[in-house]
Amino acid sequence: MITLKGIAQACGVSVSTVSNILNGKTNVSEHTRRKVLEVVQQTGYQPNYFAQGMRKQKTRAIGIIVEDLDLFSTTPIVEAIMAECEEQNYRTILINLRLYDKWQDTWYNDEAKLHSVLQPSIKELLTIKVDAMMYIAGHCRIINCFPDDFTIPAIVVYGISKSPRFPSVVIDDEKGGYDVAKYLISMGHRKIGVIAGTPDNLHTQKRLMGFQKALFESNILFNPDLVRYGDWMRPSGYKEMEGLAKEDITAVFCLNDVMAAGAYDYLYDHGIKIGQDLSLTGYDNKEISDYLRPSLTTNEIQLKTIGKTSAGILLEMLEGDSVGNGNQDIIKIPCRLIIRKSVMKLNE
Repeated sequence: MITLKGIAQACGVSVSTVSNILNGKTNVSEHTRRKVLEVVQQTGYQPNYFAQGMRKQKTRAIGIIVEDLDLFSTTPIVEAIMAECEEQNYRTILINLRLYDKWQDTWYNDEAKLHSVLQPSIKELLTIKVDAMMYIAGHCRIINCFPDDFTIPAIVVYGISKSPRFPSVVIDDEKGGYDVAKYLISMGHRKIGVIAGTPDNLHTQKRLMGFQKALFESNILFNPDLVRYGDWMRPSGYKEMEGLAKEDITAVFCLNDVMAAGAYDYLYDHGIKIGQDLSLTGYDNKEISDYLRPSLTTNEIQLKTIGKTSAGILLEMLEGDSVGNGNQDIIKIPCRLIIRKSVMKLNE
């Protein structure tokens, strides 16, 4: 494998001169710089980042731990993080815990299961001597992942750090629920049903809080009987729509697009026309939302913005040599309302 010393010998210069050129320093002649870069290109030389890190105590490497790479929210977040790190000349090392694949939904409140795979992963990244770490959750909840005495900068993404030392970047679910409700109200709807996710889920709770706030501001009485709880999956959308269809409602707010698709199935099976007989909205802006007919009005989670923002915060911490400030910073990224054809305007 070609080394700095080998390049220096090939060019007839010192190792420090080669190092200066590769690090962008300008205290060398243009002729020497071109000659060295030519040899670098011809030999395919790649710096030994780990050796450099041992010398400098910095590897310019970020460790990324994800709960499950297969989740719809995770890949765009990771992609945006990697792009931002690459732009700032940091490398990324990705570890996929595969929690959902291993234990489906049974690990959410089981810290022993989580830490049985998380702690070896953290140890591995610390052994590699990454400069910082990111933990990307599969869904928003309070997560005990980095201890208070953690020695390098860290951040929790799509979830909330249990330790106040580390910042968290999440969706602004409350504002998202508020925005969807305000839009439905602006279209003349007053009696709005909800197909929610599981009651103990933070996404459910925050979106419902925003929904209720919008009703209150518009002097519309909130009716808890019009809120039905599903499990985020398509069959539960079908089942809960069956109950809501018996109520005197004009619109339904589904707290994700997958349950909205289940509601579409029920309404199609029973001859109820969406966008005419009943209005419907979703949440997430998953690919399916544009394929449904009529296309689904929904609230887009800006996953790439979450990733880019998270990386930016962590890199700022690195540049400022900050491990965490202890102020429980929770950065909320707003959603974006995507208006399509599933909501009708009522005559008032």
